Amino acid sequence: MDLANQMALDVFPWFAAAVIIWILASYLYGDRMLLYFSAATEVTRDEEPEAYRLTENLCISQGMPMPRLCVINDRSLNAFAVGRDPQTSTIVLTRGIIDKLERVELEGVLAHELAHIQNSDTRLMLLAVAYVSFFTFLSEVCFYSALSSAKRAQSRYSMSSAVGGAVVFTVLGVFFAVYGFLVAPLVRLALSRTREYLADASAALMTRHPLALASALQKISKDSRVEILDAHASMSSMCVADPLGSTGVFGFLRG
Repeated sequence: MDLANQMALDVFPWFAAAVIIWILASYLYGDRMLLYFSAATEVTRDEEPEAYRLTENLCISQGMPMPRLCVINDRSLNAFAVGRDPQTSTIVLTRGIIDKLERVELEGVLAHELAHIQNSDTRLMLLAVAYVSFFTFLSEVCFYSALSSAKRAQSRYSMSSAVGGAVVFTVLGVFFAVYGFLVAPLVRLALSRTREYLADASAALMTRHPLALASALQKISKDSRVEILDAHASMSSMCVADPLGSTGVFGFLRG
């Protein structure tokens, strides 16, 4: 058995375990991880009475459980929702979106995020973020394996075998990197845009004020960058407007 086949057999159990652990962790704890990455802090009714009251009224009208409300301390305007189901969902608002939007505009944004929860988009996007992140993770593992396998093999096999094993992992690493940084974001982007349009329509039906939502989205599009999310590009598709502007991958395609 050559070195490449032997290494593949050695790595496969670890690879399978990593896949299972990643999927379970993303599904069960992905929302907490995203809230941590965004530095969002939960607020109470006393701290944000208007946002809380608007959300509560919308939930009552739709027969939905009240989600948690969290705030990112950023003066820009943006929002997103996380959670694998309505019972565990959270709506995240920036400080700017609370302070700068009119009451009916804020209601429209909250309805938009509740529509994502109602339509199970939060679960879908949670898995999409995990999907993109997983391929970038695999590329790093493959590059590391290529380096360590070559070093380890030099003491046990011929130089040609060592080079062959390293090449296999390098090729896999390049494949996963290209997929994770180019192909997967395009899939996620197409998916998120479709769900955004559906959420807009659902929010307009909830509030009966489509022009208020349109006005809010126009204001948000002019100041949507959330600095803390610069290091977490995979979360951009979850936001009501792209928090990276034109700086992210395929930013020119986002609407």
